[in-house]
Amino acid sequence: MQYGLALKLRIWLGFADAGGAWPAQAIPHPAQAAIDDVLKLYLTRPRYNSPMDNSMPLPEPPDFGASPRHATRQVAIGGVKVGGDAPVVVQSMTNTDTADVASTVKQVSELWRAGSEMVRVTVNNAESAAAVPRIVEKLTMMGIDVPLIGDFHYNGHTLLTNEPACAQALAKYRINPGNVGFGKKRDTQFAQLIEFAIQYNKPVRIGANWGSLDQSLAATLMDENAQRAEPWDAGRVLREALIRSALDSAHRAVEIGLPADRIILSAKVSGVQELIAVYRDLAARSDFALHLGLTEAGIGSKGVVASSAALAVLMQEGIGDTIRISLTPEPGQSRTQEVIVAQELLQTMGLRAFTPMVTACPGCGRTTSEFFQELAGVVQNHVRERMPEWKIKHPGAENMTLAVMGCIVNGPGESRHANIGISLPGTGEAPAAPVFVDGEKTVTLRGENIAQEFIALIDEYVETRYVAIID
Repeated sequence: MQYGLALKLRIWLGFADAGGAWPAQAIPHPAQAAIDDVLKLYLTRPRYNSPMDNSMPLPEPPDFGASPRHATRQVAIGGVKVGGDAPVVVQSMTNTDTADVASTVKQVSELWRAGSEMVRVTVNNAESAAAVPRIVEKLTMMGIDVPLIGDFHYNGHTLLTNEPACAQALAKYRINPGNVGFGKKRDTQFAQLIEFAIQYNKPVRIGANWGSLDQSLAATLMDENAQRAEPWDAGRVLREALIRSALDSAHRAVEIGLPADRIILSAKVSGVQELIAVYRDLAARSDFALHLGLTEAGIGSKGVVASSAALAVLMQEGIGDTIRISLTPEPGQSRTQEVIVAQELLQTMGLRAFTPMVTACPGCGRTTSEFFQELAGVVQNHVRERMPEWKIKHPGAENMTLAVMGCIVNGPGESRHANIGISLPGTGEAPAAPVFVDGEKTVTLRGENIAQEFIALIDEYVETRYVAIID
Protein backbone atom coordinates (compact mmCIF):
# COMPACT_ATOMS: atom_id res chain seq x y z
CA MET A 1 0.00 0.00 0.00
CA GLN A 2 1.38 3.41 -0.92
CA TYR A 3 0.81 6.29 1.48
CA GLY A 4 2.14 9.11 -0.72
CA LEU A 5 -1.21 10.85 -0.67
CA ALA A 6 -1.43 10.44 3.10
CA LEU A 7 1.99 12.00 3.62
CA LYS A 8 1.21 14.92 1.35
CA LEU A 9 -2.05 15.54 3.16
CA ARG A 10 -0.33 15.46 6.56
CA ILE A 11 2.30 17.95 5.42
CA TRP A 12 -0.29 20.20 3.75
CA LEU A 13 -2.36 20.27 6.95
CA GLY A 14 0.72 21.12 8.98
CA PHE A 15 0.46 17.95 11.03
CA ALA A 16 3.74 16.43 9.78
CA ASP A 17 7.28 17.47 9.06
CA ALA A 18 8.85 17.50 5.60
CA GLY A 19 9.55 13.79 5.89
CA GLY A 20 5.91 13.02 6.53
CA ALA A 21 6.31 11.85 10.11
CA TRP A 22 3.98 12.98 12.85
CA PRO A 23 5.87 15.50 15.04
CA ALA A 24 7.08 14.16 18.37
CA GLN A 25 4.72 15.33 21.07
CA ALA A 26 3.71 14.13 24.46
CA ILE A 27 0.05 14.09 23.49
CA PRO A 28 -0.85 13.01 19.92
CA HIS A 29 -2.59 15.62 17.83
CA PRO A 30 -6.37 15.03 18.14
CA ALA A 31 -6.78 14.88 14.34
CA GLN A 32 -4.06 12.25 13.86
CA ALA A 33 -6.11 9.11 14.37
CA ALA A 34 -9.11 10.42 12.44
CA ILE A 35 -7.05 11.48 9.42
CA ASP A 36 -5.19 8.17 9.33
CA ASP A 37 -8.43 6.18 9.51
CA VAL A 38 -10.01 8.16 6.67
CA LEU A 39 -6.92 7.86 4.50
CA LYS A 40 -6.67 4.11 5.05
CA LEU A 41 -10.32 3.65 4.07
CA TYR A 42 -9.74 5.70 0.92
CA LEU A 43 -6.54 3.94 -0.08
CA THR A 44 -7.93 0.45 0.46
CA ARG A 45 -11.21 1.06 -1.37
CA PRO A 46 -12.18 -1.35 -4.20
CA ARG A 47 -11.20 0.08 -7.57
CA TYR A 48 -10.42 -0.89 -11.15
CA ASN A 49 -6.76 -0.62 -12.08
CA SER A 50 -7.39 -0.61 -15.84
CA PRO A 51 -10.04 -1.48 -18.42
CA MET A 52 -8.29 -4.85 -18.81
CA ASP A 53 -8.39 -5.64 -15.07
CA ASN A 54 -10.78 -8.58 -14.75
CA SER A 55 -10.03 -9.23 -11.09
CA MET A 56 -13.34 -7.67 -10.05
CA PRO A 57 -16.75 -8.26 -11.65
CA LEU A 58 -18.29 -5.33 -13.47
CA PRO A 59 -21.47 -3.97 -11.91
CA GLU A 60 -24.77 -4.85 -13.56
CA PRO A 61 -25.79 -2.13 -16.03
CA PRO A 62 -28.99 -0.25 -15.22
CA ASP A 63 -32.21 -1.30 -16.93
CA PHE A 64 -32.60 0.21 -20.40
CA GLY A 65 -35.85 1.56 -21.78
CA ALA A 66 -39.15 2.70 -20.40
CA SER A 67 -40.72 1.16 -17.33
CA PRO A 68 -43.55 -1.35 -17.83
CA ARG A 69 -46.85 0.34 -18.63
CA HIS A 70 -49.06 1.23 -15.70
CA ALA A 71 -51.90 -1.29 -15.76
CA THR A 72 -55.15 0.37 -16.86
CA ARG A 73 -58.52 -0.71 -18.15
CA GLN A 74 -58.81 -0.72 -21.93
CA VAL A 75 -61.39 1.63 -23.45
CA ALA A 76 -62.79 1.31 -26.99
CA ILE A 77 -63.34 4.66 -28.72
CA GLY A 78 -64.84 3.93 -32.10
CA GLY A 79 -62.31 1.60 -33.67
CA VAL A 80 -59.44 2.83 -31.48
CA LYS A 81 -58.36 1.10 -28.28
CA VAL A 82 -56.91 3.15 -25.44
CA GLY A 83 -55.25 1.73 -22.34
CA GLY A 84 -54.46 -1.83 -21.37
CA ASP A 85 -51.88 -3.26 -23.74
CA ALA A 86 -52.74 -0.83 -26.58
CA PRO A 87 -50.00 1.53 -27.76
CA VAL A 88 -50.13 5.16 -26.63
CA VAL A 89 -52.67 6.92 -28.88
CA VAL A 90 -52.17 10.36 -30.47
CA GLN A 91 -55.08 12.76 -30.47
CA SER A 92 -55.64 16.39 -31.44
CA MET A 93 -58.29 19.11 -31.39
CA THR A 94 -59.71 21.43 -34.02
CA ASN A 95 -59.87 25.20 -33.61
CA THR A 96 -62.59 25.82 -36.19
CA ASP A 97 -66.15 26.89 -35.45
CA THR A 98 -67.76 23.45 -35.35
CA ALA A 99 -70.95 24.92 -36.80
CA ASP A 100 -68.91 25.63 -39.96
CA VAL A 101 -69.15 22.12 -41.35
CA ALA A 102 -66.87 22.62 -44.36
CA SER A 103 -64.02 24.18 -42.37
CA THR A 104 -64.25 21.60 -39.61
CA VAL A 105 -64.30 18.68 -42.05
CA LYS A 106 -61.26 20.13 -43.79
CA GLN A 107 -59.29 20.50 -40.57
CA VAL A 108 -60.29 17.10 -39.20
CA SER A 109 -59.15 15.50 -42.45
CA GLU A 110 -55.81 17.35 -42.25
CA LEU A 111 -55.27 16.21 -38.68
CA TRP A 112 -56.20 12.65 -39.59
CA ARG A 113 -53.87 12.60 -42.59
CA ALA A 114 -51.08 13.90 -40.34
CA GLY A 115 -51.64 10.88 -38.09
CA SER A 116 -54.12 11.95 -35.43
CA GLU A 117 -55.96 8.83 -34.28
CA MET A 118 -58.76 10.73 -32.54
CA VAL A 119 -59.95 14.32 -33.02
CA ARG A 120 -61.80 16.47 -30.50
CA VAL A 121 -64.21 19.21 -31.55
CA THR A 122 -65.88 21.94 -29.54
CA VAL A 123 -69.61 21.43 -28.94
CA ASN A 124 -70.71 24.62 -27.23
CA ASN A 125 -74.04 25.63 -28.75
CA ALA A 126 -77.05 24.31 -30.62
CA GLU A 127 -75.52 25.05 -34.03
CA SER A 128 -72.32 23.10 -33.34
CA ALA A 129 -74.28 20.17 -31.87
CA ALA A 130 -76.51 20.06 -34.96
CA ALA A 131 -73.42 20.15 -37.21
CA VAL A 132 -71.72 17.11 -35.66
CA PRO A 133 -73.76 14.42 -37.50
CA ARG A 134 -73.15 16.18 -40.82
CA ILE A 135 -69.43 16.41 -40.12
CA VAL A 136 -69.24 12.69 -39.37
CA GLU A 137 -71.26 11.89 -42.50
CA LYS A 138 -68.97 13.92 -44.76
CA LEU A 139 -65.85 12.41 -43.21
CA THR A 140 -67.26 8.93 -43.79
CA MET A 141 -67.95 9.78 -47.43
CA MET A 142 -64.29 10.82 -47.74
CA GLY A 143 -63.17 7.46 -46.35
CA ILE A 144 -62.00 9.01 -43.08
CA ASP A 145 -62.87 6.82 -40.13
CA VAL A 146 -61.59 8.82 -37.17
CA PRO A 147 -63.33 8.92 -33.79
CA LEU A 148 -64.79 12.37 -33.15
CA ILE A 149 -64.83 13.50 -29.52
CA GLY A 150 -67.29 16.11 -28.29
CA ASP A 151 -65.80 18.70 -25.94
CA PHE A 152 -68.53 19.84 -23.52
CA HIS A 153 -68.50 22.61 -20.93
CA TYR A 154 -71.40 24.10 -18.97
CA ASN A 155 -74.31 22.99 -21.19
CA GLY A 156 -73.54 19.53 -22.56
CA HIS A 157 -76.58 17.98 -20.88
CA THR A 158 -78.88 20.45 -22.66
CA LEU A 159 -77.21 20.08 -26.05
CA LEU A 160 -77.42 16.29 -26.05
CA THR A 161 -81.01 16.39 -24.87
CA ASN A 162 -81.97 18.65 -27.78
CA GLU A 163 -79.69 17.00 -30.37
CA PRO A 164 -79.79 13.21 -29.85
CA ALA A 165 -78.22 12.72 -33.29
CA CYS A 166 -75.13 14.48 -31.95
CA ALA A 167 -75.04 12.11 -28.97
CA GLN A 168 -75.14 9.17 -31.38
CA ALA A 169 -72.61 10.52 -33.88
CA LEU A 170 -69.85 11.31 -31.39
CA ALA A 171 -67.43 8.54 -30.43
CA LYS A 172 -66.72 9.94 -26.95
CA TYR A 173 -67.82 12.75 -24.65
CA ARG A 174 -65.36 14.94 -22.78
CA ILE A 175 -66.83 16.19 -19.48
CA ASN A 176 -65.21 18.83 -17.27
CA PRO A 177 -66.23 18.17 -13.65
CA GLY A 178 -65.32 21.74 -12.77
CA ASN A 179 -68.04 23.33 -14.89
CA VAL A 180 -70.58 20.60 -15.67
CA GLY A 181 -72.88 22.37 -13.24
CA PHE A 182 -72.81 24.47 -10.12
CA GLY A 183 -74.38 24.06 -6.70
CA LYS A 184 -77.33 21.69 -6.53
CA LYS A 185 -77.43 21.40 -10.35
CA ARG A 186 -73.96 19.91 -10.61
CA ASP A 187 -74.82 16.33 -9.67
CA THR A 188 -77.98 16.31 -11.77
CA GLN A 189 -76.34 17.68 -14.91
CA PHE A 190 -73.32 15.38 -14.55
CA ALA A 191 -75.68 12.42 -14.17
CA GLN A 192 -77.54 13.42 -17.33
CA LEU A 193 -74.34 13.32 -19.38
CA ILE A 194 -73.38 9.95 -17.93
CA GLU A 195 -76.85 8.59 -18.70
CA PHE A 196 -76.46 9.69 -22.33
CA ALA A 197 -73.13 7.82 -22.44
CA ILE A 198 -74.87 4.72 -21.08
CA GLN A 199 -77.81 5.06 -23.48
CA TYR A 200 -75.65 5.45 -26.59
CA ASN A 201 -72.87 3.12 -25.43
CA LYS A 202 -70.22 5.85 -25.48
CA PRO A 203 -67.06 6.26 -23.40
CA VAL A 204 -66.31 9.51 -21.58
CA ARG A 205 -63.22 11.41 -20.55
CA ILE A 206 -63.60 13.08 -17.20
CA GLY A 207 -61.08 15.87 -17.54
CA ALA A 208 -60.26 18.09 -14.57
CA ASN A 209 -58.30 21.26 -15.28
CA TRP A 210 -56.72 23.64 -12.79
CA GLY A 211 -58.04 26.58 -14.81
CA SER A 212 -61.63 25.50 -14.18
CA LEU A 213 -61.38 23.60 -10.93
CA ASP A 214 -64.48 22.65 -8.93
CA GLN A 215 -64.44 25.55 -6.46
CA SER A 216 -66.67 23.86 -3.89
CA LEU A 217 -64.29 20.90 -3.71
CA ALA A 218 -61.27 23.21 -3.51
CA ALA A 219 -62.87 25.13 -0.64
CA THR A 220 -63.66 21.91 1.23
CA LEU A 221 -60.07 20.69 0.90
CA MET A 222 -58.74 24.07 2.02
CA ASP A 223 -60.88 23.84 5.16
CA GLU A 224 -59.71 20.29 5.81
CA ASN A 225 -56.11 21.37 5.31
CA ALA A 226 -56.47 24.15 7.87
CA GLN A 227 -57.29 21.51 10.49
CA ARG A 228 -54.15 19.47 9.84
CA ALA A 229 -51.46 19.39 12.49
CA GLU A 230 -48.99 20.05 9.66
CA PRO A 231 -50.90 21.79 6.84
CA TRP A 232 -49.94 21.09 3.24
CA ASP A 233 -48.69 23.91 1.06
CA ALA A 234 -51.16 25.45 -1.39
CA GLY A 235 -49.70 23.58 -4.36
CA ARG A 236 -50.27 20.20 -2.78
CA VAL A 237 -53.86 21.12 -1.88
CA LEU A 238 -54.46 22.18 -5.49
CA ARG A 239 -53.04 18.91 -6.82
CA GLU A 240 -55.21 16.93 -4.43
CA ALA A 241 -58.28 18.90 -5.54
CA LEU A 242 -57.58 18.04 -9.19
CA ILE A 243 -57.09 14.36 -8.44
CA ARG A 244 -60.13 14.15 -6.19
CA SER A 245 -62.26 15.97 -8.76
CA ALA A 246 -61.38 13.40 -11.42
CA LEU A 247 -61.57 10.32 -9.18
CA ASP A 248 -64.74 11.30 -7.32
CA SER A 249 -66.49 12.02 -10.64
CA ALA A 250 -65.34 8.70 -12.10
CA HIS A 251 -66.62 6.77 -9.10
CA ARG A 252 -69.92 8.65 -9.33
CA ALA A 253 -70.19 7.70 -13.02
CA VAL A 254 -69.68 4.04 -12.11
CA GLU A 255 -72.37 4.32 -9.43
CA ILE A 256 -74.77 5.71 -12.04
CA GLY A 257 -74.11 2.70 -14.24
CA LEU A 258 -71.27 3.54 -16.64
CA PRO A 259 -68.75 0.66 -16.78
CA ALA A 260 -65.24 1.53 -15.61
CA ASP A 261 -63.87 0.39 -18.98
CA ARG A 262 -65.66 3.31 -20.61
CA ILE A 263 -63.95 5.97 -18.52
CA ILE A 264 -60.72 7.87 -19.22
CA LEU A 265 -59.33 10.39 -16.75
CA SER A 266 -57.18 13.49 -17.09
CA ALA A 267 -56.03 16.17 -14.66
CA LYS A 268 -54.30 18.94 -16.55
CA VAL A 269 -52.13 21.82 -15.37
CA SER A 270 -49.74 24.12 -17.23
CA GLY A 271 -46.67 23.54 -15.04
CA VAL A 272 -44.30 20.69 -15.91
CA GLN A 273 -43.41 19.59 -12.37
CA GLU A 274 -47.01 19.93 -11.20
CA LEU A 275 -48.25 17.76 -14.07
CA ILE A 276 -45.73 15.05 -13.30
CA ALA A 277 -46.68 15.04 -9.62
CA VAL A 278 -50.43 14.96 -10.35
CA TYR A 279 -50.24 12.03 -12.77
CA ARG A 280 -47.90 9.98 -10.61
CA ASP A 281 -50.44 10.28 -7.81
CA LEU A 282 -53.42 9.70 -10.10
CA ALA A 283 -51.82 6.55 -11.53
CA ALA A 284 -51.04 5.23 -8.06
CA ARG A 285 -54.65 5.67 -6.97
CA SER A 286 -56.59 4.23 -9.90
CA ASP A 287 -56.58 1.87 -12.87
CA PHE A 288 -58.60 4.10 -15.18
CA ALA A 289 -57.03 4.82 -18.58
CA LEU A 290 -55.17 8.14 -18.52
CA HIS A 291 -55.04 10.97 -21.05
CA LEU A 292 -51.86 13.07 -20.81
CA GLY A 293 -51.50 16.68 -21.81
CA LEU A 294 -49.95 19.90 -20.55
CA THR A 295 -52.72 22.47 -20.80
CA GLU A 296 -51.89 25.88 -22.26
CA ALA A 297 -48.35 24.70 -23.04
CA GLY A 298 -47.61 27.82 -25.07
CA ILE A 299 -46.44 28.91 -28.49
CA GLY A 300 -43.51 27.71 -30.59
CA SER A 301 -40.50 26.02 -29.04
CA LYS A 302 -41.65 26.79 -25.49
CA GLY A 303 -44.80 24.74 -25.97
CA VAL A 304 -42.92 21.88 -27.61
CA VAL A 305 -40.25 21.75 -24.90
CA ALA A 306 -42.68 22.04 -21.98
CA SER A 307 -45.04 19.36 -23.27
CA SER A 308 -42.21 17.02 -24.23
CA ALA A 309 -40.46 17.42 -20.88
CA ALA A 310 -43.58 16.59 -18.88
CA LEU A 311 -44.97 13.81 -21.03
CA ALA A 312 -41.60 12.13 -21.60
CA VAL A 313 -41.00 11.73 -17.87
CA LEU A 314 -44.44 10.22 -17.30
CA MET A 315 -44.33 7.87 -20.29
CA GLN A 316 -40.83 6.74 -19.33
CA GLU A 317 -42.42 5.68 -16.03
CA GLY A 318 -45.14 3.78 -17.90
CA ILE A 319 -47.86 6.36 -17.21
CA GLY A 320 -50.21 7.51 -19.99
CA ASP A 321 -52.46 5.83 -22.54
CA THR A 322 -53.24 8.70 -24.92
CA ILE A 323 -51.57 12.07 -25.42
CA ARG A 324 -52.20 15.46 -26.91
CA ILE A 325 -49.59 18.19 -27.41
CA SER A 326 -51.53 21.41 -26.79
CA LEU A 327 -49.62 23.95 -28.87
CA THR A 328 -50.68 27.51 -29.57
CA PRO A 329 -50.23 27.72 -33.36
CA GLU A 330 -48.28 30.66 -34.70
CA PRO A 331 -50.18 32.78 -37.25
CA GLY A 332 -50.48 30.81 -40.48
CA GLN A 333 -49.07 27.62 -38.97
CA SER A 334 -50.88 24.37 -39.63
CA ARG A 335 -52.78 22.77 -36.78
CA THR A 336 -51.10 19.50 -37.72
CA GLN A 337 -47.92 20.58 -35.93
CA GLU A 338 -49.28 19.24 -32.64
CA VAL A 339 -49.78 15.83 -34.23
CA ILE A 340 -46.26 15.75 -35.66
CA VAL A 341 -44.72 16.71 -32.31
CA ALA A 342 -46.72 14.01 -30.49
CA GLN A 343 -45.62 11.38 -33.00
CA GLU A 344 -41.99 12.46 -32.89
CA LEU A 345 -42.02 12.37 -29.09
CA LEU A 346 -43.35 8.80 -29.04
CA GLN A 347 -40.98 7.69 -31.78
CA THR A 348 -37.93 9.37 -30.26
CA MET A 349 -38.67 7.55 -27.00
CA GLY A 350 -38.94 4.24 -28.85
CA LEU A 351 -42.59 3.74 -27.87
CA ARG A 352 -44.06 3.79 -31.38
CA ALA A 353 -42.99 4.25 -35.00
CA PHE A 354 -44.88 6.51 -37.40
CA THR A 355 -42.49 7.70 -40.09
CA PRO A 356 -38.79 7.26 -40.91
CA MET A 357 -36.69 9.54 -38.73
CA VAL A 358 -33.78 11.50 -40.16
CA THR A 359 -30.56 11.85 -38.18
CA ALA A 360 -28.73 15.04 -39.15
CA CYS A 361 -25.72 16.78 -37.66
CA PRO A 362 -26.20 20.32 -36.30
CA GLY A 363 -23.39 21.76 -38.39
CA CYS A 364 -20.16 23.48 -37.36
CA GLY A 365 -17.21 25.31 -38.89
CA ARG A 366 -16.50 22.26 -41.05
CA THR A 367 -19.91 22.57 -42.74
CA THR A 368 -20.12 26.14 -43.98
CA SER A 369 -22.41 25.02 -46.82
CA GLU A 370 -26.14 24.88 -46.03
CA PHE A 371 -26.74 22.07 -48.50
CA PHE A 372 -26.76 19.28 -45.90
CA GLN A 373 -29.36 21.21 -43.89
CA GLU A 374 -31.52 21.69 -46.95
CA LEU A 375 -31.17 18.02 -47.91
CA ALA A 376 -32.14 16.87 -44.40
CA GLY A 377 -35.33 18.94 -44.65
CA VAL A 378 -36.12 17.67 -48.13
CA VAL A 379 -35.64 14.05 -47.03
CA GLN A 380 -37.79 14.42 -43.90
CA ASN A 381 -40.59 16.09 -45.87
CA HIS A 382 -40.40 13.45 -48.60
CA VAL A 383 -40.73 10.46 -46.29
CA ARG A 384 -43.51 12.15 -44.31
CA GLU A 385 -45.46 12.79 -47.53
CA ARG A 386 -44.92 9.23 -48.76
CA MET A 387 -45.70 7.56 -45.44
CA PRO A 388 -49.51 7.33 -45.85
CA GLU A 389 -48.94 5.29 -49.04
CA TRP A 390 -46.02 3.33 -47.59
CA LYS A 391 -48.04 2.50 -44.47
CA ILE A 392 -50.55 0.66 -46.66
CA LYS A 393 -48.31 -0.80 -49.34
CA HIS A 394 -45.01 -1.21 -47.47
CA PRO A 395 -45.69 -1.89 -43.78
CA GLY A 396 -42.58 -1.56 -41.68
CA ALA A 397 -41.22 1.40 -43.63
CA GLU A 398 -42.04 3.60 -40.64
CA ASN A 399 -39.14 1.92 -38.80
CA MET A 400 -36.58 2.90 -41.44
CA THR A 401 -33.74 5.14 -40.24
CA LEU A 402 -32.01 7.75 -42.39
CA ALA A 403 -28.92 9.90 -41.91
CA VAL A 404 -27.90 13.12 -43.64
CA MET A 405 -24.47 14.18 -42.39
CA GLY A 406 -22.41 17.24 -43.20
CA CYS A 407 -18.74 16.18 -43.11
CA ILE A 408 -16.26 13.35 -42.72
CA VAL A 409 -15.93 13.52 -38.91
CA ASN A 410 -19.12 11.66 -37.95
CA GLY A 411 -20.70 11.35 -41.38
CA PRO A 412 -19.58 7.86 -42.42
CA GLY A 413 -20.13 6.42 -38.93
CA GLU A 414 -23.66 7.77 -38.50
CA SER A 415 -24.49 6.80 -42.08
CA ARG A 416 -23.44 3.21 -41.42
CA HIS A 417 -25.74 3.07 -38.37
CA ALA A 418 -28.76 4.07 -40.48
CA ASN A 419 -30.61 1.97 -43.04
CA ILE A 420 -29.63 4.59 -45.60
CA GLY A 421 -27.18 7.39 -44.94
CA ILE A 422 -25.29 9.98 -46.91
CA SER A 423 -22.11 11.76 -45.84
CA LEU A 424 -21.85 15.08 -47.63
CA PRO A 425 -18.51 16.85 -48.12
CA GLY A 426 -17.57 19.46 -45.55
CA THR A 427 -15.52 22.58 -46.13
CA GLY A 428 -12.36 21.73 -48.06
CA GLU A 429 -13.35 18.10 -48.62
CA ALA A 430 -13.56 16.42 -52.01
CA PRO A 431 -16.95 17.11 -53.69
CA ALA A 432 -18.21 13.56 -53.25
CA ALA A 433 -20.99 12.09 -51.08
CA PRO A 434 -20.72 8.39 -50.24
CA VAL A 435 -24.02 6.61 -49.57
CA PHE A 436 -24.27 3.71 -47.12
CA VAL A 437 -27.06 1.12 -47.24
CA ASP A 438 -27.44 -1.15 -44.22
CA GLY A 439 -23.89 -0.37 -43.15
CA GLU A 440 -22.23 -0.92 -46.54
CA LYS A 441 -20.96 1.79 -48.87
CA THR A 442 -22.86 1.29 -52.13
CA VAL A 443 -22.35 4.38 -54.25
CA THR A 444 -20.79 7.84 -54.25
CA LEU A 445 -22.94 10.71 -55.50
CA ARG A 446 -21.52 13.78 -57.23
CA GLY A 447 -22.79 16.81 -59.06
CA GLU A 448 -25.90 18.96 -58.87
CA ASN A 449 -28.46 16.14 -58.60
CA ILE A 450 -27.38 14.64 -55.28
CA ALA A 451 -30.72 15.40 -53.61
CA GLN A 452 -32.83 13.80 -56.36
CA GLU A 453 -30.55 10.77 -56.59
CA PHE A 454 -30.57 10.22 -52.82
CA ILE A 455 -34.38 10.49 -52.72
CA ALA A 456 -34.55 7.90 -55.51
CA LEU A 457 -32.34 5.56 -53.50
CA ILE A 458 -34.67 5.90 -50.51
CA ASP A 459 -37.72 5.08 -52.63
CA GLU A 460 -35.92 2.09 -54.14
CA TYR A 461 -34.96 0.85 -50.67
CA VAL A 462 -38.58 0.97 -49.49
CA GLU A 463 -39.80 -0.82 -52.62
CA THR A 464 -37.27 -3.64 -52.28
CA ARG A 465 -36.85 -4.05 -48.50
CA TYR A 466 -40.43 -3.78 -47.23
CA VAL A 467 -42.81 -6.35 -48.65
CA ALA A 468 -45.37 -4.71 -50.90
CA ILE A 469 -49.05 -5.38 -50.30
CA ILE A 470 -50.96 -5.71 -53.56
CA ASP A 471 -54.16 -3.67 -53.83
